[in-house]
Formats: sequence, C-alpha cells, structure tokens
Amino acid sequence: MTVQLREFPWWRWGLLAVLTVAGTLGMDALDVPSPALFAGLAVSTVLALSGLGPARVARPATSGGQAVIGIVIGLLARPDTLVTVAAEAVPVLLISLGTLLVSMAAGLLMGLQRGVTPLTGMLAQTAGGASGLVAISRELGGDERIVAVIQYLRVGLVTATMPVVAAVAYGAQPGAPGAGGATGGAPWWVGLAVTAVCTAVGLPLARLARVPAPSLLGPMVVALVLSLSGLSFDAAVPDLLVHLAYAVIGWQGGLRFTRRTLGTVLRVLPLATVLILAIVALCAGLGLLLSWSTPMTPLEGYLATTPGGVYAVLAMAISSGVDVTSVVAVQVLRVILMLLAAPWIARAVGRWLGAGSAR
Repeated sequence: MTVQLREFPWWRWGLLAVLTVAGTLGMDALDVPSPALFAGLAVSTVLALSGLGPARVARPATSGGQAVIGIVIGLLARPDTLVTVAAEAVPVLLISLGTLLVSMAAGLLMGLQRGVTPLTGMLAQTAGGASGLVAISRELGGDERIVAVIQYLRVGLVTATMPVVAAVAYGAQPGAPGAGGATGGAPWWVGLAVTAVCTAVGLPLARLARVPAPSLLGPMVVALVLSLSGLSFDAAVPDLLVHLAYAVIGWQGGLRFTRRTLGTVLRVLPLATVLILAIVALCAGLGLLLSWSTPMTPLEGYLATTPGGVYAVLAMAISSGVDVTSVVAVQVLRVILMLLAAPWIARAVGRWLGAGSAR
C-alpha cells in the first residue's frame, strides 16, 4: 500500500485538477454549456497528448460521475411536467420518437466515414442528454472521445443559433434575463442526501437487472420516481458535486486521446457539422408539426424540439414570454426517453453492425 501511494502520480492529478478549475471558470464566464465537462475534456486531452496527464480515470470515479449526471437529469422531471405532457401525450411521444430516429439516422450516416463505426456515429449524433451519452459511450462500445466532441459541437451550434432562429423565423423578442440552470429549493444537504439515496438504491438494482449503462440509468430512474412522486423535497444535486462529475466524465474521454484519434476527430468535423445542421432543421420541422397537433405556438414547438441545450432552451423560453412549462416538459421527456432508449438501441446496433471505433 505504501509503495502504491508513493507511485501515485500526485503532481499529474494536481496539474489536471488546477487547470480544469481554471478552464471551468473561464468557460463558465463565456456561458459555455456544461463548462466543467468541456474544460475537463480539453485540459485532459492537451495533457494526454503532451505526456503530462495521468494514465486513466479509475472506474469507481467514472461510475460515480455517471450516477450524478443521471440524478441531475431525473430530478428535472416534476409532477407539473407529467401533467403537461399527459394532456398531449400521443403527439408529444410521437414527435420525441421522431427526433430520436432523425438524430440516430444521421449518426449511422456519420458511421460511414473512415475511422468511425455506426455505433460511435449514432451515439455522437443522438440528440438528448449530451452529458449522459458521453458518460456511457465507452461502456456501450463507442469511442467516447469522438462522442464527446461531436455532442458538444451540437450543443454549441444549437445554443448559438437558437436566439437567431427564434427571432428571425418566429418573431421572438428576447429581453428578460434567462435562467442559468436548475436549482432546487431545498438546502444543499438535502440534495446530497437525495443523491446518496438514488445512488445507493439505483446502482445495485440496475446491475441486478443487467440493464445497459447501470451507473447512469439506475440512479436516474430512482431520481425520476422520487421527483414525480413528490418525495425529492424539491432537492437538486449540489453544484460542486455536479461540476466534479462533469469534470470526471471529461477526463475519462480526454486522457485516452492520441494523435491518431485527434486526427480522426478533426477529419469527421465537416461531415458532423453538416449532419448536425440537418438535424436542427428537421427538428424545427417536427416542432411545426407539434404546434399543429397541440395548442403550442410555432415558437413553443420549435423550442420544445430543439435538439440540445435544455438550460439554454429554458432561458430562451423565459425571455421570450412563452409557456415555459410546456416547452421544458417536452424537452425533459425527450431527454429521458432518449437516455432510456439509447443504451438498448446502441447494444442492438453494436451487435448487428459492430461496436467501437478505430483506436
């Protein structure tokens, strides 16, 4: 044990942590989505390519990061969300399924490019729960390095274009201050207790049931049940723990980067960008269909089906004066459906078409 402690690369982890904190603060100031995850990915990639980074992230740490992200997503659902969706359940479910199929089909097309398998392409392009999909991509057999870059390219493009499209195409007039994220009304220690309960109950149950990505889906489902039943006490996972989980997931992908992988990622960016823009356009069309089949306005339909950046969508909905509850309800339902369905679909795709990616 003493020998192992002496051999532990403290200075490498210290350098990684300090640079990640600095990067997170900088990206947060620039309103970058999930700044800790993006900073962790960027910093760990640079350190890995320069030979200064640790070898890898321990599996218990990645499992803990996945659990926290799953709980954050599960607690987004509220009883009023369920009521809003239930009123127009059929069209909302069909449109959400359509968004899933559109983004997964784009991912399979991306898998035709050299160095990217259909499974990795599908995970990279699936619209919904970017942090969750990045967290479980390696476990499902995909290349989390490519998945992370493409997923956050999508979130960035959606976040950047949303205000312009909303104003030009739908006449939105944003002006009110937006919301930066979901924070519960309960004290931080209640959120910590809820997080511990969801992890302690959800993780072993998911492993016992042998579901794909148990570290994410098990705690997420328990958090979802507690939130919809009103037993979450309006709690939210403490911000510090969320940032740490995001950073760990970013490190998981970044520390495995090599020059060859970096070349593959850069090579697929043009096609990935075109496919992302195609997904955004098709989802906007689905939003019009949603507004036609429900009482939602065209702007609300667009925001409800925008493929990524739920917190940015929330801020845009608030500042535009639309029905925030309906928009967020559809977004949260879509994210949860995709994270529940994606592991099973990914397992089937990996079995039929081959898993993994060029390493």
